[in-house]
Amino acid sequence: MNAASPRPRTDPSFWDKIAQKYSQKPVDDPEAFERKIAITKRLLRPDSRVLDVGCGTGSLALILGPDAGEVHGLDFSPEMVRIATSKRDAQGADNVHFHCGTIHETEAFEPDSLDVLMAFSLLHLVPDRAATLARFRELLVPGGHFVSSTVCLKGGLVPYSLLLGVMKLFGQAPPVWVVGHEQMVAEFEAAGFVDVQVHDVGSKNGQVLFVTATNPA
Repeated sequence: MNAASPRPRTDPSFWDKIAQKYSQKPVDDPEAFERKIAITKRLLRPDSRVLDVGCGTGSLALILGPDAGEVHGLDFSPEMVRIATSKRDAQGADNVHFHCGTIHETEAFEPDSLDVLMAFSLLHLVPDRAATLARFRELLVPGGHFVSSTVCLKGGLVPYSLLLGVMKLFGQAPPVWVVGHEQMVAEFEAAGFVDVQVHDVGSKNGQVLFVTATNPA
């Protein structure tokens, strides 16, 4: 598979500004989150090499650290990465590493080098999901696992596109793409992932789609 070409970088300033507040925000739906963690942990081995793309302030990567050989977090916000690294150092999690950059530009990972790749609360923020999913597959080993938790706002009576456009205009929201559950599953399959499974984690927010998939062997 050919490497995806670099894509224009979105300005990280919105995320830098909210990083400190974000790091202190409790999980919206703790029970559903714990179920996601349990499903993800079942894909890990003691020697697994794992990447959390869009890792934010590192909470997920640090939770999974004890269950994997090596866990990496990648985020394009320098402030998010600074806070994540500080948390890592405070916990003494020597097998967890954080990197600043995007999935298209990073040179920290070679093709076929990751056993598990995660994208939590990320894909609805990505303008070119096809290229991003292609890059994910490129980095995963054959038979490696992809885990995604995505907010899917398409459908229903709320005009999210309009509301988010207004919020973005006033600096209250980043660029967000309104997608639907079926569309996301179709995109995973079109990217070449197999065994695409939608998991019911009992989320209070029915707009969150939690999926595991496999890079073909």
